[in-house]
Amino acid sequence: MVFSFSLLYRAISSILAQIYHNKSQIVMMLKSDKYRTHTCGELTEKNVGQSIKLSGWIHRKRDHGGVLFIDLRDHYGITQLVTSDQETDIKKLDRAHYDIIEKASNESVITIVGKVIARSQETKNPDLPTGHIEVVLEEVTIQSVADALPIQVNSDAHFPEDTRLEYRFLDLRKDKLHRNIILRNQVIAYIRDKMRSIGFQEFQTPILTASSPEGARDFLVPSRLHPGKFYALPQAPQQFKQLLMIAGFDRYFQIAPCFRDEDARADRAPGEFYQLDVEMSFVTQEDVFRTIEPVMHGVFEQFSNFSVTPTPFPRISYREAMLKYGSDKPDLRNPIEISDVTRYFANSGFSIFAQAIAKGSISRAIPAPGAASMPRSFFDGMILFAQTELGAKGLAYIIFDQEGIAKGPIAKLLSEKELDGIKASAHLTNGDAVFFSCDLEGAAAKIAGKVRQKLGEDLDLLAKNEYRFCWVVDFPFYEWNEDENRLDFCHNPFSMPQGGIDALLAADTIGKQLAIIAYQYDIVCNGIELSSGAIRNHDPATMYKAFELVGYNAEVVDQKFGAMIKAFKYGAPPHGGIAPGIDRIVMLIAGEPNIREVIAFPLNQKAMDLMMNAPSAVTAQQLGELGIDLRSVKKS
Repeated sequence: MVFSFSLLYRAISSILAQIYHNKSQIVMMLKSDKYRTHTCGELTEKNVGQSIKLSGWIHRKRDHGGVLFIDLRDHYGITQLVTSDQETDIKKLDRAHYDIIEKASNESVITIVGKVIARSQETKNPDLPTGHIEVVLEEVTIQSVADALPIQVNSDAHFPEDTRLEYRFLDLRKDKLHRNIILRNQVIAYIRDKMRSIGFQEFQTPILTASSPEGARDFLVPSRLHPGKFYALPQAPQQFKQLLMIAGFDRYFQIAPCFRDEDARADRAPGEFYQLDVEMSFVTQEDVFRTIEPVMHGVFEQFSNFSVTPTPFPRISYREAMLKYGSDKPDLRNPIEISDVTRYFANSGFSIFAQAIAKGSISRAIPAPGAASMPRSFFDGMILFAQTELGAKGLAYIIFDQEGIAKGPIAKLLSEKELDGIKASAHLTNGDAVFFSCDLEGAAAKIAGKVRQKLGEDLDLLAKNEYRFCWVVDFPFYEWNEDENRLDFCHNPFSMPQGGIDALLAADTIGKQLAIIAYQYDIVCNGIELSSGAIRNHDPATMYKAFELVGYNAEVVDQKFGAMIKAFKYGAPPHGGIAPGIDRIVMLIAGEPNIREVIAFPLNQKAMDLMMNAPSAVTAQQLGELGIDLRSVKKS
């Protein structure tokens, strides 16, 4: 008899699928006569009259003159318990059990036995699935006693973030955060199912790997067996997923952990994060877009009530994004579009701008629809924002009143022709105002983008209850590294330059090199970059030349990317991919402003785990085994 692993795999998969999609079966598997016959989110009027057993945490207690009400909570919900130490219409609980429940502190874990009764009409709670019933207590057992709580679980009171992170196990009991982590699980499960349904296979890539220059700092792991040498935690599975394509697997995905030693932001967790890592063979940029768009559209539509940009998502070039929105992560909920008005100020009577433009600066106009009626303090506030938050020297503005008359500090310095040109270029109507940035191109665009963002928020212009997606494409292949005064990769060193090696060979000056664009793209939602991606450079000669232009010779490329460059020499398919961030997807769907609210155990802003006390010192013996001698340690 021949044993078929394929048949066994299909049989197990079928069983798991049935269990996964049958919630009642899952609940039955979780029940134990010792601790519970039902969960705290399950009982309804259909259970009235039944004797049941529940286990959970004491969420809240209320004493109504001898009648004690207890909200019992578990993962599934809350059930109200009721008892009395007196002869009332509620069954009297014996003194021993009553004393137990009366003295039990909030968040203590108990097991109870009782009978389900219907609530009176006036005491029903429509906000709870169990709000039409309550359970009369008959027996109580304390499973675990809770000390005085540093965080109140049954309250929406604010607690400092460091306290919340130190006691994260308590914080996670709070309903909102608990639901966020459940949502995260559901999002990942949906994505996994979706990816498999369109022909992708999930593979795991190594966690211990080699250090490589991919843009952020590596987390290094010293090797005990090879003293003086280090592994690195992967910033992303970039090289491995490309090697999987070269190995012929065609369509790969992974919910991949990634590690980067970089500072925290509201939309970026320090240390580690997870991404939907995707790679495909024999594809163009548009093939990647057509594959990923239904996944992104589907997950946002599945788990929210907001409208989602229909596919295909808009494509916006990098240059257009920087001009119109002042950002390569444009928030398309904001209707404001920036325009270039340099020519109208170049020879104007506004000498501050005219002189700056003569030295190479440009000017951007940022419309403020309907802002002509705003008080002077609004305009002063925008100027102060630009100066203090953005480092701008100032922010000029013009108001076009309801009659179309131009007003404001600089209006009298411009001719009627210049004013008309500005009004037309910025698509202004009577009653609008317009702000202006003026600086070198990069700085002017950044200032304009931030002002656009603030105006959209302050003037309440952002579309409500919408997820607005777009692709930003045609990123520059190179950028100028001001700190090191040299050419550097702009986005991803493994991307294919548009035009291939011919484009690189023809770029014989810095200007031409900076003009090269790549098959690189970002997917953006509501102003947040969910992912970068690219069509990969699969040609060894093109890769050597691309790295040569940033100062890496062939020997360095072979040393840093030896496995991949070697693999390219043995037949590599054209391939490309993308890696949307799981944390950011869940953050957007949950409507959370901070990414730490959708991660079970995040580090704080200083990249510290306050609950586990990490990072921490290690013993001299551990360091000795690794061949490490700490000569001096700088205090943080």
